[in-house]
Amino acid sequence: MRVLAVDHGAARAGCAISDPTGTIARPLGVIEPAEPQAVARLAVEQEAEMVVVGLPVSLSGAEGPQAAEARAFGEALDEILGVPVETYDERLTTRLAERSAHAGASSPPDALAAAHLLESYLHSHARAGDEVADRGAGPAATPEPEPGQGAEGDRSSDEAGRADGAEEPTE
Repeated sequence: MRVLAVDHGAARAGCAISDPTGTIARPLGVIEPAEPQAVARLAVEQEAEMVVVGLPVSLSGAEGPQAAEARAFGEALDEILGVPVETYDERLTTRLAERSAHAGASSPPDALAAAHLLESYLHSHARAGDEVADRGAGPAATPEPEPGQGAEGDRSSDEAGRADGAEEPTE
């Protein structure tokens, strides 16, 4: 599934898109000003099947005025798009984007933040999909991973397909 991620801000929105398999995130650029109609046009152009809007919450998980603005932006997108729109926790994506830029990534910081948001979203949903498949969905179920592989051991977009060219930051 092709997913468009939006790092919404008051002045601009950073955007990133996944590949059709929903595995690799690629920064697209920035939309200025951050208007739902412009993001909706981009979603259509990129053939997005879903849009994820970053939800800025504090490290404790509390939501403030920026989170309310992001939710309102997502609701406005939902009203004009024919695809699902979700919000997703964007904690630390700005810091990761700064590290990617220092490592040589050339995309705008807001687009890098959107790519990190999208990587996190895709990774968490890939794990959720693995759990569903492991419950035995019949003949279409995913085979059990080999020892040392799976959600924690595979080379996912975090390692093999990073669009920003940076190594995963360590803390």
